Amino acid sequence: MKGSTPWVSDFETKIIRAEACFRTLLQLRDRGITPDLILAHPGWGESLFVKDVWPQVRLGIYCEFFYHPQGADVGFDAEFPAQDAGDRCRLRLKNANNLLHFEIADAGLAPTHWQASTFPERFREQIRVIHDGIDTQAVTPDPAVALTLNGQVQLSRNDEIITFVNRNLEPYRGYHIFMRALPEILRQRPRARVLIVGGDGVSYGTRPPAGQSWKSLFVQEVRPKIQDADWSRVHFLGHLPYPQFLAVLRLSRVHVYLTYPFVLSWSLLEAMSLGCTILASDTAPLHEAIIPNETGRLIDFFDVQALTEQLCDLLDDAATRKRLGTHAREFAQTHYDLQSVCLPRQLDWVESRFEC
Repeated sequence: MKGSTPWVSDFETKIIRAEACFRTLLQLRDRGITPDLILAHPGWGESLFVKDVWPQVRLGIYCEFFYHPQGADVGFDAEFPAQDAGDRCRLRLKNANNLLHFEIADAGLAPTHWQASTFPERFREQIRVIHDGIDTQAVTPDPAVALTLNGQVQLSRNDEIITFVNRNLEPYRGYHIFMRALPEILRQRPRARVLIVGGDGVSYGTRPPAGQSWKSLFVQEVRPKIQDADWSRVHFLGHLPYPQFLAVLRLSRVHVYLTYPFVLSWSLLEAMSLGCTILASDTAPLHEAIIPNETGRLIDFFDVQALTEQLCDLLDDAATRKRLGTHAREFAQTHYDLQSVCLPRQLDWVESRFEC
């Protein structure tokens, strides 16, 4: 809105979507449609006015994350401090949409216990924890996997492949930490290739200086420490079609996953389902999936030296990699399989909570 404070811009976009959805729902109501139940992800605002159309409809919402000025993602990384004292105020306003949904929702669903724990106590008892689910029957290891990069470099399971995946390469998912470990990793592992998946944009957190990307900033930081021959073994793959993304993880000898205390990435659970050896940050979201030395290894998020040492240790220990990868897949199948675990629980939640 022209002339309004930027503090309300995030909420305004949600109201715009909510109104558009409201107008569409009015048309459905006028055609005689009355739903028994609506399930919605409220994060973008669309479901805010559904009960103003159908007051008696039951509403279940997906409780992905509730923002906090401290104790979670904000303030976790001192390298990127708040740019303005008003950031705390804007963060409170960012939760306005969540709080308004609490007033109308009948129940909530969260993918992990830690994400559920971020919500206010007064609503938390209405949240059931069930993950979205991973298709572990499709997301399976393949010893015969092969991949050609740039039409020239042919890779197979015989190659020493290190993988790192972000939706977008940015600090929230530890891209800066991984990049700072690269010079020593490449020096110690002269045959390793590093496959980095992710775009140049920003999914979470602050934006880089104008005209730059987090990807380019940290490439510029570490590149002078890496010889040209070693740098040729680092491959930025951008965003990939899903089959190619799975092929990259199937090639992985060690998969590195780092994150602030924030939403747990599907890619971590997909990597587990593929039997990857996981080296991950010792941050709260990981504690439900990575059991130390059973389904993977955990390191301090900021410890570049520990990342390098543990990665090289795993690359030298085939027996441990096999054990961790096997247990990771078993854990994914037992706890996160879509067909046998998550979907039945989701349907039970609908039927029991909403009496469908």
